[in-house]
This record gives sequence, structure tokens and C-alpha cells, in this order.
Amino acid sequence: MIVEVSTRLDAPPETVWANVQKPRLLQHVASPLVTFKSREPEGFPETWSEGPHRVWMSAFGVLPLGPQTVGIEIGPHEARVFRVRDNGSGLLARTWDHHITIKPDGRDPQHTHYTDRVRIGAGLLTPFVWAFAMIFYRWRQARWRALVKRGFRY
Repeated sequence: MIVEVSTRLDAPPETVWANVQKPRLLQHVASPLVTFKSREPEGFPETWSEGPHRVWMSAFGVLPLGPQTVGIEIGPHEARVFRVRDNGSGLLARTWDHHITIKPDGRDPQHTHYTDRVRIGAGLLTPFVWAFAMIFYRWRQARWRALVKRGFRY
């Protein structure tokens, strides 16, 4: 099943891209619905690097959701269009193939059209995980818009 949610951000695509590369952005926009803690001894890097990143996930910081792998793949960039993929997996969702696309907004090139698209595979739990993802990605994008309004002050 697929979830796709888009929003307009009042910031240039380059600024949005610079922030999407930071694990602290993920932690900020997902909170408090989902919290992430690095399972690596050194913790989260300052910026995502390609490859697997092992995390623990919790709902509302208290309900364990188990281990998850965040599999970062930086996509090709062209004409102010940026892409990143999290080809992740975990206990609840064996497939969490999340694509982020950042590009200039058609109405104003100094604003961003931001899209989250995720393909979910969780066996019999897929409809429930899909329903949660619908809420989760709308929440993330609302948190994104609020963060942009605050000038990216986390």
C-alpha cells in the first residue's frame, strides 16, 4: 500500500534540502508521535550518510515499536530538484520504502513543493500501518511548516 502526501513550504528548495539531511530534523518532525534513538554506539551523525542506520522507535516516546533500519540513499539532483530514499524495514513494517522529493513550487520558485511517498508492506498489519502512516506523514508535514515559520529554529 502507498501513502503520498505533499505540502508547500515557504522556504527555498536548497534550504529544505539542507535540513532534510539532518537526523535532528527527522526527530523534530516525527515527535511526539514517533521518537527515534540511534542503536549505533556513536549515536546519530550530524548529517545522514548513505547506507543503513539502525534505530529504536517508540510511539509517544514510551510505547516500543522495535528496531528499524533507516536505509538512506541520496538520489540524483537536477535543476533544484532533490531526492532521498529511506529503503527501511523493521519489525512491524518489513517494507518501508520512503521517498522524499523536494522541488521548486510551481507558483513561486523560492518556495518548495515537498512530497513524502512511502510504500508499506507489513503483512496482515499493512492496512493498520498504512492508516497510521496517513496520520504520521500529515503530522510530519504540519511540523515542517511550523519549523519553516520559525526560521528552522528547532
